[in-house]
Amino acid sequence: MFNLVVLTGRLTADPELKTTPNGIPVTSFSIAVNRNYRAGEEQQTDFINIVAWRQRAEFITKYFKKGNMIGIEGSIQTRRYTDKNGNNRTAFEVVVNNAQFVESKRDSAASSAPVAQEPASFSNADASDFAEIGGMDDDLPF
Repeated sequence: MFNLVVLTGRLTADPELKTTPNGIPVTSFSIAVNRNYRAGEEQQTDFINIVAWRQRAEFITKYFKKGNMIGIEGSIQTRRYTDKNGNNRTAFEVVVNNAQFVESKRDSAASSAPVAQEPASFSNADASDFAEIGGMDDDLPF
């Protein structure tokens, strides 16, 4: 069986880092994903719930803010719960396996002033532009 989701969308709010009682970092947020549409049709948007754990949660909360474009690769997970009125409900969310930048810092900035600097590339990047990401294999479910 195969459960793979790949999404690109904009964060609807700043992601907030939380910690479980066992000390595991987690964040949950939603992204707005535009549907394909034809000329003359109205644009429709889906709001997809996302959850990220451990280093991925820390990465997302550190580098992404409301309105930023994000690329998510993960899997769909369902949760059953009882709401405050006693009704049984099912929640669907995407659990993040990988999160990526989709736009440059310059594109995501809210500044309207033109930027005169050269776009970042391997030849002009500084070592301080990158962050070390620790091993992420410790949360595999098998």
